[in-house]
Amino acid sequence: MYQITNYTLKKAKELGVVVKPSTNPKKKIDVFKNGEKITSVGGAGYQDYPNYLKIDKELADKKRKLYKLRHKNNKGIAGFYADKLLW
Repeated sequence: MYQITNYTLKKAKELGVVVKPSTNPKKKIDVFKNGEKITSVGGAGYQDYPNYLKIDKELADKKRKLYKLRHKNNKGIAGFYADKLLW
């Protein structure tokens, strides 16, 4: 099960949402607004910015840049929250 980081909790608070470990085994977190589930985000088999930060800041910044380039056309709700909460 994915361990939600303080980074993600802080970002969720800024966005006015609540995050919990996902009930979908293929996802990292479920996002809730006003008590209702909005979406599940983050592929369970992939790293994210806060976890790369635990390894190396330079590596984390490089991975973040590459993620943002790969997903720049992601306009959906799940893509928005993945970007804001995990990257």
